[in-house]
Amino acid sequence: MASNSDALLVARIGKPHGLRGEVTVQVHTDDPMGRFVAGQVFDTEAAPGTGVPRRLTLATARKHREIWLLGFAEIPDRTGAESLRGTRLLLDVTSADIEGEEDEDEGFYEHDLVGLAVHDPSGAALGEVTGLLVGAAQDLLEVRLSDGRDVLVPFVEAIVTEVDLDGGHVVVDAPAGLFDLDEA
Repeated sequence: MASNSDALLVARIGKPHGLRGEVTVQVHTDDPMGRFVAGQVFDTEAAPGTGVPRRLTLATARKHREIWLLGFAEIPDRTGAESLRGTRLLLDVTSADIEGEEDEDEGFYEHDLVGLAVHDPSGAALGEVTGLLVGAAQDLLEVRLSDGRDVLVPFVEAIVTEVDLDGGHVVVDAPAGLFDLDEA
């Protein structure tokens, strides 16, 4: 399991496709063509006991109906591909490798956001960012509130009004009831 704070989440593996070990992936990079290159070695992060190799070597990458399909040298068949479901593919990069790639208007990497304190507009502490769910329409910040509840916050400018990586926090101007949706 990769635990390097400089590991960049590139994709999360979905279901198998076909009989030759290909899998669908949810893409978490803005440059899939540059990241999904034959021979690229990815660190993996999977649930304990799944038997997923710690590293996977990309053998094939192609798009099928707007969905990326990846094949790995270590996974020869559908049975092996099934065992990869839910595995995160990570690249070990340094800040220098991605410096200049991030533009404020283009978004943020999950590893930059996790651990940031969450404040309301008055500066009161609300909790901490624990993850980022990338969606087709919009992304969601996973936030653990100070009372221990986990909530999802739409990662849009109207709600997440400030992201201060240097200051170590985000400001969430939550509409009434956003944190109480699970109680309804």
